[in-house]
Amino acid sequence: MLNRVVNGARSRRSAVLAIAVVAAALSAGCYQNNDPDTAAEPAPATWLRVQNQAFLDMTIYVYRNSQRLRLGQATGNTETRFRIPPSLVFGPTPLRFQADPIGSTRAPVSQEITVTPGDEVFLTIPPN
Repeated sequence: MLNRVVNGARSRRSAVLAIAVVAAALSAGCYQNNDPDTAAEPAPATWLRVQNQAFLDMTIYVYRNSQRLRLGQATGNTETRFRIPPSLVFGPTPLRFQADPIGSTRAPVSQEITVTPGDEVFLTIPPN
């Protein structure tokens, strides 16, 4: 009888020890290093320069695959510069741009342009 009690206590201790080891291993696997890499070079800014020769103001969008993101508004008869978010451009990335005129129904979309970080893309909107 005494042998059973000792063996039962040992098996409980080994089970508790096994659970503690598994829990420690799982918690170590969930660790995330959120410190920024100070040795990494920052990605250079990528720009879109819009020369709006039309009278109407335009809302400018950028497309990557099926994702559309609003960059801002280009006022009529002016030149405007927009920063393309770094999350859209990593390595050579094909992008398309859309100029949606405010107060009109036409919304031309550019052809696909391959853009790399640090590029400056020029988009000219002709007069009506």
